[in-house]
Amino acid sequence: MNARRRHRACDTFEPVTDGVTTALAANREATEAWNGPLYERWIAFRDLVTAGLASHGEAALAAHPPPRGGRALDIGCGLGDTTRRLAELVGPDGHAHGIDVAERMIDTAAKEAREAGVENASFAALDVQAHHFEQTYDYAFSRFGTMFFASPVAALRNVRAALRPGGVLNIVVWRRKLDNGWLHRAEQVVERHLDEPEESDEPTCGPGPFSMQSADTVTDVLLGAGFGEIELRRYDHPIRIGHDLDHAVAYAEALGPAAELLRLWGDRANEIRPRIEAELREALAEFATGDGIVGPASSWLVSARADA
Repeated sequence: MNARRRHRACDTFEPVTDGVTTALAANREATEAWNGPLYERWIAFRDLVTAGLASHGEAALAAHPPPRGGRALDIGCGLGDTTRRLAELVGPDGHAHGIDVAERMIDTAAKEAREAGVENASFAALDVQAHHFEQTYDYAFSRFGTMFFASPVAALRNVRAALRPGGVLNIVVWRRKLDNGWLHRAEQVVERHLDEPEESDEPTCGPGPFSMQSADTVTDVLLGAGFGEIELRRYDHPIRIGHDLDHAVAYAEALGPAAELLRLWGDRANEIRPRIEAELREALAEFATGDGIVGPASSWLVSARADA
């Protein structure tokens, strides 16, 4: 088996600041994951993903909206729903530019924006950790996109350089695992049966959704990137993770830390998978409501300004 050696990187990051080549190399594996298997899974569960993340993103946009007529940068835009939302908020005299490391995400985002008749949005596939922007922006936004940077300081330093003095950065990141049962409950189940394998053919998604769960970590990253006036506000809003238990189990096996661990094991986990699925059903049953399976979710709404 032509396997890669694994390294545990789900909850921490190591800042990489020593040049473009290093930053690109550090994020190469995550790019492969988001442009490959994770794209397919994101598409398959798009209705849950988009609706679930939207409430947290909208809370951030309500607190710090982009300026009417301004230029907005959307970091880690995925399939582009946030970019189209920014284009709506800045109005026809403004412009929204969505960026993502995954070319397939960007291709889909651009296609759907054209089909929707959105004329003031554009998209580009690039690694913000190693990209120096030619345009200047008034505002930068990211809905759960910055946690996956191998080098968040380098990435946000490049964003800072692209913002005009006094420009606003507005990002949303997940808080601690214990307050995000919609993801953590499934992870606990899978980790009872599987450790991260030493070797796997599958690429990892990067540091993972909880790499910026600490307020101190977020603050240190933003200070290192050159931002000031940093504010964090806790936002709690539940997320629907399935229409029923079968749907929720399938979602847990497709996306998130539990899914990543199963994906790294591949076919080697088939023998234990039925037992894991039974325990997932039991663990997620607590979240059953009259409107499907709904789990607790908690994020940081983070704002900062580009220092003059």
